[in-house]
Amino acid sequence: MADLLDRDRFELDFILLNPGPSVLEAELVRREIPCERVKYRGYRDLPGALWRVIRILRRTRPGVVLPACMVGLTAARFLRVPKRVYTRHHSTFHHEYAPRWVTVDRAMNRLATHVVAISENVGHVLQELERVPEDKIRLVHHGFRFPDFDEVPLQNVETLRAKYDVGGSTPVIGVIARYIEWKGIEYIVEAAQTVLREYPDAMFIFANARGNPRMQAAVRTLPARNYREIPFEPDLFALYRLFDVHVHVHIGPRIEAFGQTYVEALIAGVPSVFTLSGVGSEFIKDGHNALVVPYRAPAPTAEAILRILADDDLGR
Repeated sequence: MADLLDRDRFELDFILLNPGPSVLEAELVRREIPCERVKYRGYRDLPGALWRVIRILRRTRPGVVLPACMVGLTAARFLRVPKRVYTRHHSTFHHEYAPRWVTVDRAMNRLATHVVAISENVGHVLQELERVPEDKIRLVHHGFRFPDFDEVPLQNVETLRAKYDVGGSTPVIGVIARYIEWKGIEYIVEAAQTVLREYPDAMFIFANARGNPRMQAAVRTLPARNYREIPFEPDLFALYRLFDVHVHVHIGPRIEAFGQTYVEALIAGVPSVFTLSGVGSEFIKDGHNALVVPYRAPAPTAEAILRILADDDLGR
């Protein structure tokens, strides 16, 4: 948005709710985009954050607010901002894992004048489970800048190879998913154990590796020489270039809201093994642009990885 929004038609300001400085804030400052940080560390800061945001909006008098949270929606509604556009970034997660938060979702749906669904799946959840009127919903898929994935300097890739001590390990199988139950991490670990019997020097890279300690414990049952955990890597474009195979296997069809890694891996040209969830259900075809495996199925996942590793033509 900061780079591509038509600045002749729109003035763009950011309000960031963060405990301190962030990569996003630094990038906005570098681009000379107006931004203000409201200190927010947790729910105890909610009243103060709401008051600060109200004061900022009262001063800037926006015609449109794109809030990512209840603070932004509440402040914008209180000040009668005419357009309050809320992007829904999750699908059935609260319905399945945190039912009390469904009440918050419904409140946000009511406070917004428009709700952006980032995939058809999210649109279905909003209409079918939360009764949001169809005319309030706009389907807007995430956008991707293809050249960012194509024009990756080799030096950047080699820098990451050294940074994470990947060395000459081969093959490298990449996973970009937080340690959350529905990301299927434990099934990938089971599949990895099978792959390592065929490729004892293989390296599994788990990126965005933070979250559920049980998932982390599962990963750490693998031999230490055969895996790396990366909590956060800003140069995602170079990271994909390390992978020979990419794996993303959610445990059900509706739990994923979008799944950027479905798109990113294919733009980067990495042969991939997927289950179908989120936006993947809209365009992934087995044997055409990826190999599709059943949910919660480590044996077929391992088989698909091994098929790609054994057949360069299939990978291409």
